[in-house]
Amino acid sequence: MAATQPVLASCFMRPFRPLHSPSTSRSMSVESTRCSIAHIASHTVGGLYASIPLAAVDAASSASDGFGVDFAVAGGGFIAVLAAVLSVTDPETRRRRQAAIVGGDDKEVVRNYFNAGGFERWKRIYGETEDLNNVQLDIRKGHAQTVEKVLGFLREGGLEGVSVCDAGCGTGSLAIPLALEGAVVSASDISFAMVAEAERQAEETIGRAAVSSSLRKKQISPPRFEAKDLESLSGKYHTVACIDVLIHYPQEKAAHMISHLASLAENRLLLSFAPKTYFSVLLKRIGELFPGPSKATRAYLHAEQDVEAALKAVGWVVRRRDMTSTKFYYSRLLEAVPAGTQ
Repeated sequence: MAATQPVLASCFMRPFRPLHSPSTSRSMSVESTRCSIAHIASHTVGGLYASIPLAAVDAASSASDGFGVDFAVAGGGFIAVLAAVLSVTDPETRRRRQAAIVGGDDKEVVRNYFNAGGFERWKRIYGETEDLNNVQLDIRKGHAQTVEKVLGFLREGGLEGVSVCDAGCGTGSLAIPLALEGAVVSASDISFAMVAEAERQAEETIGRAAVSSSLRKKQISPPRFEAKDLESLSGKYHTVACIDVLIHYPQEKAAHMISHLASLAENRLLLSFAPKTYFSVLLKRIGELFPGPSKATRAYLHAEQDVEAALKAVGWVVRRRDMTSTKFYYSRLLEAVPAGTQ
């Protein structure tokens, strides 16, 4: 990753012209093509980022320039070369190898990752430390925006005394603010390391809040944290929130999981996920050409209509939707309610 940073940094200093822009020149230089490719390929989906080494960017740029086709119109030589490269790669081999190492499926890969090196990486991203690169800082910013939007949705109806299930709580970035608002929070994560960190942060944050004059009148209870996967969740809650977790579920399993989460919720269900579009699929595929430690788990994108269809199948409808989009973080947020109550 370190070797690619100067390339990406130099590209972000240039304005990126949108696809099909009338002002785009057909004689785009190799240098500007290189930056456009790096700019696009460096984008992340749902918090997992992809970056292309300079040599690969140079090769793709030279190929597109040789064919005389401007990358900005997404056609011709570059797409042909890119398609050829993608067609001979096999990310499934790497994924099967990962699963074999931990002796399980996608879920065991995720559990193992977030209990080991992934924990330290994401604890820093979700925390307040400054030892992050620009990509990680941007992901932190994007995730924080999504959390704030969720809180904004939930505050409208009032949170004091409301039971909330935070499914896939990470280090408590949503669960702890909910508790400070007076909600009764049950939070869980597949990673015991994440849960331990969330408990530590909750104790520290709520301890400080207890002496705050603005919060003394609220009944604040620490979240109840548990280390368990989503499939093991049970009970009934006024609201269920599952933020940036569906990226670990393929569509067929995501539909079942959405049904399960809806069965736990009585009034509201909030879901955020990495949106699936033509270009996000292409960019994710490019990133798979250069696997690194930051992409140690499989990332699944979801079409909004598929998520909505899964909700409708169990009698829920989308009431509100929002989108968080930064340079390296994209997350679609849906608030669903039982049909007939919106």
